[in-house]
Amino acid sequence: MLKRGAIFIDDNDCDTDARLLFYIEDSVQDGVTLPNGSKRVISKHIHFVEIKEDGTATNAGYAPYLDYRAAKEDEQVAIRSFLNSQQWLQTNVEEIAIGYAIAQIIPTHVTEVRERKIKLIDKTAKAVKERLTAAIQYWDFRAADLKQKESAGKVNARLNSQMAARRAEELEARMQKRLAELETEKLISAMPPVVVGGAIVIPRGLVNRLMGKSDAHPIDAMARRQVELAAMKAVMDIEVSLGNLPSDVSAAKCGYDIESLIPQEKRGNLSPLRFIEVKGRAKGADTVTVSKNEILTAFNKPDEYILAIVEVDAQNTHTVYLKKPFRERPDFAATSVTYNIMELVNGSEIILQRG
Repeated sequence: MLKRGAIFIDDNDCDTDARLLFYIEDSVQDGVTLPNGSKRVISKHIHFVEIKEDGTATNAGYAPYLDYRAAKEDEQVAIRSFLNSQQWLQTNVEEIAIGYAIAQIIPTHVTEVRERKIKLIDKTAKAVKERLTAAIQYWDFRAADLKQKESAGKVNARLNSQMAARRAEELEARMQKRLAELETEKLISAMPPVVVGGAIVIPRGLVNRLMGKSDAHPIDAMARRQVELAAMKAVMDIEVSLGNLPSDVSAAKCGYDIESLIPQEKRGNLSPLRFIEVKGRAKGADTVTVSKNEILTAFNKPDEYILAIVEVDAQNTHTVYLKKPFRERPDFAATSVTYNIMELVNGSEIILQRG
């Protein structure tokens, strides 16, 4: 599979460790048996799992490939030579990815489907019982009424008590059959996941090393990391001060860094969640780079998405929350877009400023 797989470059990662990206499909089935003998599939999800050389597996998010680019021709030559020396790529990496998906990702999918389907099934079963029970009671009453009239010599040529009683029995059998079918639909379980494809992801730091280019200055990388951490802390603190319940989901690469839950009593007509992408910038920086995945998330979740730009000056921070910050979707080939911060601020709805 890896011989056929793609090579991606992660320009946002200055690390020097390659990783494997697996594209895994999982399906959820119910208890209904199809004519071919298989169970009915009621939901499918696509997942991305990354594996490192030490066997560590992580959830790579919804669409990590959006932030990667294809390797250039000269890069491919150096990378393929490097890959030939990587024995760990020949081990049971697929099994590791599948095992991680089974243990950490798929149970959430099954739970979501089960909760949604059982709620719908129970609602359907209640409606079936109410409708058919009323019909059964009607025909039981008709059967008893007709039998009484027949005993008095009043025979109905078109409908007799036996016909009415048989109709009630048919409806009872029909109800029980439908309720049994609905119970079968509740037998929800996961099917074995399937690895559809894979790719090797090469971080920018490793590309530079393989190409004989100078590595990014470690001091600069460390300074950037400190700015990012300060920015995340500033936004987390703001969310807590607002009475919300923020969670750091940056590792999931889902198009934003913080998922903040608004308590029921505070949200009103608002969505219960805020999806906040945090961009920390050192004081004086006038541009910010946003990944393709982050921009598309803003378009896909316009009411929930917030771009938080945090200016970091030593121990001080200034934060601005922007709604609907992007005017256009990125080009197909783009992996990121660099914006002028002031233009972003001036073209967006500012919903909060702190610091």
